Amino acid sequence: MNVHFSPELERQLNDLASLSGRPADELVKDAVALLVNSLGETRNTLDRRYDDIKSGRVKLIPGEEAFARLRASIDARRHNPA
Repeated sequence: MNVHFSPELERQLNDLASLSGRPADELVKDAVALLVNSLGETRNTLDRRYDDIKSGRVKLIPGEEAFARLRASIDARRHNPA
């Protein structure tokens, strides 16, 4: 597989490789592996949450109610910092 980067991104990658003492191709492999793992975990989480909603284990709330709860939580923390 070949991957092409913009000149700026390639420069940044080479700078990082130079600073870390590791070859740029290893940095790219590590970064892609982390991204793939992260996307896989995200997909699994979304699948589980969808299953929870579909089965009724989780009750949905309207968006405005969710935002109101969030705002109330933020306001409470502002007025009573821990």
